[in-house]
Amino acid sequence: MNRFKASKFRHTEARLPRREAWIGGIRAGSVASCGNHVKASCRWIAFNAEAPGVLGIVPLECEDRGKRTVSQLCCHPDVVTDFDFSPFDQFLLATGSADKTVKVWRLPESGQDMPSDAGLTLGPGGDPVDVLQFHPTADGVLASGAGKRVTVWDVGQQQPLTALASHGARLHSLAWQRDGRLLGTSCKDKKLRIFDPRASPAASQSVLGHEHNKDSRLLWMGSTDCLISVGFSQMREREVKLWDTRQFSKAMLTVALDTSPGAAIPLYDTDTGLLVLAGKGENLLYCFEVTPAQPALTQVTQCRTEGSTRGLAAVPRLALDVMACEVLRVLQLTDTTLVPVSYLVPRKSTQDFHEDLFPDTAGTLPATGAQAWWAGDSQQVGRVSLHPARRPSETFRSPVIARTQLQAPDIGPADTDTDRSEGSGYSSPSSLASPGSAATSLSASTGPSSGFASSPSQKSLQSILGPSSRFRHAQGRVLHRDTHLINLRGLSLTTPGESDGFCANRQRVALPLLSAGGQIAVLELSKPGRLPDTAVPTIQNGVAVADLSWDPFDPRHLAVAGEDAKIRLWRIPEGGLQETLREPEAVLRGHTEKIYSIRFHPVASDLLVSSSYDMTVRIWELSAGQEALCLWGHTDQIFSLAWSPDGKKLTTVSKDGRLRLYEPRRSPQPQQEGPGPEGARGARLVWVCGGDYLLVSGFDSRSERRILLYRAQALPEGPLSVLGLDVAPSTLLPFYDEDTGVVFLTGKGDTRVFLYEVTPEPPYFLECNSFTSNEPHKGFVFLPKTVCEVREVEFARALRLGQSTLEPVAFHVPRVKKEYFQDDIYPPTRVWWEPALGGRAWLAGEDGQQRRASLRPADMAPVSEAPKEAPARRFVPASVYLEEKSDEQKKEELLSAMVARLGNRDDPLPQDSFEGVDEAEWAKYLAQIIVVGAQVVGRAFMRALRQEFAASRAAAEARGRSERPQSAAASRIIGISLQEAQQILNVSNLSPEEIQKNYDHLFKVNDKSVGGSFYLQSKVVRAKERLDEELRIQAKDEKEKGWKAET
Repeated sequence: MNRFKASKFRHTEARLPRREAWIGGIRAGSVASCGNHVKASCRWIAFNAEAPGVLGIVPLECEDRGKRTVSQLCCHPDVVTDFDFSPFDQFLLATGSADKTVKVWRLPESGQDMPSDAGLTLGPGGDPVDVLQFHPTADGVLASGAGKRVTVWDVGQQQPLTALASHGARLHSLAWQRDGRLLGTSCKDKKLRIFDPRASPAASQSVLGHEHNKDSRLLWMGSTDCLISVGFSQMREREVKLWDTRQFSKAMLTVALDTSPGAAIPLYDTDTGLLVLAGKGENLLYCFEVTPAQPALTQVTQCRTEGSTRGLAAVPRLALDVMACEVLRVLQLTDTTLVPVSYLVPRKSTQDFHEDLFPDTAGTLPATGAQAWWAGDSQQVGRVSLHPARRPSETFRSPVIARTQLQAPDIGPADTDTDRSEGSGYSSPSSLASPGSAATSLSASTGPSSGFASSPSQKSLQSILGPSSRFRHAQGRVLHRDTHLINLRGLSLTTPGESDGFCANRQRVALPLLSAGGQIAVLELSKPGRLPDTAVPTIQNGVAVADLSWDPFDPRHLAVAGEDAKIRLWRIPEGGLQETLREPEAVLRGHTEKIYSIRFHPVASDLLVSSSYDMTVRIWELSAGQEALCLWGHTDQIFSLAWSPDGKKLTTVSKDGRLRLYEPRRSPQPQQEGPGPEGARGARLVWVCGGDYLLVSGFDSRSERRILLYRAQALPEGPLSVLGLDVAPSTLLPFYDEDTGVVFLTGKGDTRVFLYEVTPEPPYFLECNSFTSNEPHKGFVFLPKTVCEVREVEFARALRLGQSTLEPVAFHVPRVKKEYFQDDIYPPTRVWWEPALGGRAWLAGEDGQQRRASLRPADMAPVSEAPKEAPARRFVPASVYLEEKSDEQKKEELLSAMVARLGNRDDPLPQDSFEGVDEAEWAKYLAQIIVVGAQVVGRAFMRALRQEFAASRAAAEARGRSERPQSAAASRIIGISLQEAQQILNVSNLSPEEIQKNYDHLFKVNDKSVGGSFYLQSKVVRAKERLDEELRIQAKDEKEKGWKAET
């Protein structure tokens, strides 16, 4: 601000709207990128959705005062890292992704389906796209940053105009100067660079920006030579710096903000000079006025919001409410809402247009095209007035993307149906499909063929939630303490990441110990309780344990891989270990380096596979005690291996980022290779969907944990679907239940177990309830399906290893008819404990198939044969019929609705305890009981309410004599005084928001269904009516005072 002239923005205030104006019902994603995660044009808002590769799309303004419909745009088969709207065409959106491509989309008019295919695709390049931005003056020019390089594209020609010189590290941000001549970048090498792309690909200027290499941002201050950068100091303080390119050797001004760890997202408005800053993960928004001539950075206001910031975007100035003196509006993206925050300058008159606050702004007609700009044309975009009466009405449509078929006016009915059936852009938020398959239309699935008509609200809900899993309500619970093994001492927590840490079968569990000599404790699951403080019998392996596994066909046979490149086979005595075992049954020698992991064959007995640091995979015939096959082809560490369910194929994932599929009996070289996870921190894989698909868990280049789904016969084509989960250091260990199609994912040191149902069609991953424990687990191993209690609808059971305990965890599905066998959840299971053939026969080329058996107890009937029941009467919420009614009608109908709820309780009915009576007869008696009971209780309640109303009115008349005449009259009419109403709702100040909030809470907690009473609810209702009347009286008094002051 000028020292001698007060700023017109000094009284600017940030105003949060009421909750009704928030955009709710969204599920924002947690993408680890440098983007803002939310952008806005004059028509649409785009934000990172929960599913990788998916953007949420919502209109900026709601139509007809209705709710906004949230749609989803399936953009990429990997994470969307950044996106940007064209400054000219309000429906043109560019998206960049970790799949190394940039796609340009034309969004539809409101009310139409999202496009299923991009208008055009740029790339792929050599690195994941990190940032992108449209040119501010030329249509069809786009700058994208990928890795260390910036590319300037001619979007219409789908060709790069230039590739700027490589940076020293990964890009953090890029920004065009307002006049479109220069381009600035910030980078992880701490430098700020200025480019003139048309003159030279090399940087014309560079300077050391912020001393810490954490996320930094760079913004131009309009068409001037000044810039703003935001980053971290050497002491990790967030700071803002002002730069002048004419004196670029040092910053004009440096302002330290705070020591918060979250990267700051800056938004700068060139017309007002206001700078808004918000830290990721924080709920505080700063607003500064920037004056480079001083130079000065002066705080104007700050705003504290309810939710933590995931992203931040500025609304274009052409969409502001200028008559309300709204000089700036930002959109805060939280986990579940988009919150518009308006910055208003208070003025006495809101009927006039204040030109000092709203100078002419850049219009929406481009000054030039891509080729003309590249040839040297530097014309500037014409400026337009923000005055409502002088605003331009013309709109611009960029020619870079032709009009899509969905929007063509001459499409016939048949074509329209075809388009909608093939794809509408709606998708599950927990899914990510390839662009061709991600176009699954949920509106089509709920069309006439299904017997339902999709209203806009239903379509919005479907586009958010997508297809749901039948296991979405699955619950995990730790079983009773009597089943725990406690007082475990000396556990080894340093087993390699390629190992599960311990192993278990249906009888016993093997736990590596920390003591010297590679000791292994073998505990019987049938003997839970506290272990003695003294030492227990163990297996003396002789060397540190690398991995261990139980033989699926012999519960007493244990294989242990050691760090000495040997595999030792141990046999546990009947009844468990009674004394220490020192001599193994056999020792397998052949590897020359430390062994990673071992796995028994799922179908043939006496076969074991192992992987080692010597880059080989060896298959052992245990009956002969020797190596049978050796597989080659790896170039780096093997993270994991897995047999196919039929035992014919073997897959591996390694540190070189490759998946390999072998048919061991045909060739020692891989039959197929394909790209695996990018990160080199670890990976696991498991066969799913009957052996037709492979699920791989790993990391991306930004250390985010993710799961990838591949078609087993098409590994070179890459993943069908990629789903990011979270950021954590441990590798996700997958367990797949082939009977239900549910995959369980957790890591060592985690407290959460993710559950997803895997399907062979889009959206591939259907999210289910997660299981969360109070403390981190050191291991999580699943038991065979035969230990599940089917009477409790338990479909999986695991053992959770804590610091000194081993706890069984049961996963079950809530069902009403638990007395029936749930045959939809328990199909015939594979008899995995019986081999289909011997190892020697398998090596000779034979194949076998295990039989299947039912888990249904003899005394349970399947639920598919249960008698059908008539649909229960459903209660209609009072909100449905309380609209457009008078206050008295609302009160009477509300009380009647509360009485009607007496007939909708879930308590056991009297006929449930009797037998021998016809169902129809009982239904008739039941209807009579409900009707008579409701009438009796309703009459009693209304009588009590009238008596209480009369008593309250008398008391209010006595207390209201000291009130103002209008207020006292309201107390007599409503029957409750102002003071009493404030006490009931616990409000001291007459704030509408506080009154509504307390009313909603008290009405809910006093509901009859949760132990409250209708009497207390009636008190709450009348207290709310009294306070609303008082607010109306005060508003009327203030209005009359205003009239008197004007006269």
